[in-house]
Amino acid sequence: MESVPTRIVDERRLELGEGPSYDALTDTAAWFDILGRTLYEMPLSTGTVTAHALPRMASEIAAIDATRQLLAMEDGLYIRDRASGALTLHLPLEADDPNTRSNDGNVHPSGALWVGTMGKGAEREAGTIYHYRKGVLTPLYRDISIPNAIAFTEDGRTGYFCDTVVNKLMRVALDPATGLPIAEPELFHDQTQHEGGLDGACVARDGTLVIACWSAGSLLVLSPSGETLRTIEVPSSQPTCPAFIGRKADRLLVTTAWEHMTPDQQSTDASAGMTFILDIGLEGRHVPQVVIE
Repeated sequence: MESVPTRIVDERRLELGEGPSYDALTDTAAWFDILGRTLYEMPLSTGTVTAHALPRMASEIAAIDATRQLLAMEDGLYIRDRASGALTLHLPLEADDPNTRSNDGNVHPSGALWVGTMGKGAEREAGTIYHYRKGVLTPLYRDISIPNAIAFTEDGRTGYFCDTVVNKLMRVALDPATGLPIAEPELFHDQTQHEGGLDGACVARDGTLVIACWSAGSLLVLSPSGETLRTIEVPSSQPTCPAFIGRKADRLLVTTAWEHMTPDQQSTDASAGMTFILDIGLEGRHVPQVVIE
């Protein structure tokens, strides 16, 4: 396993750190503790982390414009006022099912948001992956247990996703203008015979895909053809998601979790739930703003 320059961003041990992102409008990184109902924001200019308590679980944040953000929460997509933190419901998301919540998501180059839902107890096939753009929410893939690895190539022509329970990464051809599928998904990478569950992912500018491996303490770097190029060490056994951050998008913000660990496991894995920055020598790209109208 390859070791790379790594530093701790925040020593708070989050039960389920998730949804790392970077807002180029404000040079700010953000992430969540889903189960802890907290949003964390960190301007890269200061490195100061601010915690914002949330009224419900949330997993994904995307910039709309200079004053607003879109949050995927357990019962809907909400518009967040940057200045006040006030939340306004934009669209319900399985609001009629109290047993599900949002999970992994990402913004396509067209400004479309893909976001997945799952059972709060990770019930089998309780979730769905949705496409959202310009006020319209469309289900894409149903019967998903734990939606993850939602990511897109820079040209918008290829999307990735997985069900962590199935542990197979899928690739699908997309309409670059809308982010909607134009073909059936195909197998891209099979992790079933290897250590770790496929979790969150991002795509570098050269087309390589970086994906967290839950329980394996690592990130995989996959070629555009699905070959494993590198296995990079993360100083926590349960990494959840990477995201490129910074003006050059040349560093990775990586979230981790202590969810499901016994007290003994937590004491052994002293970094479980902390948030890290890794320098893996790849250049990413900035995630675009989500289009709501």
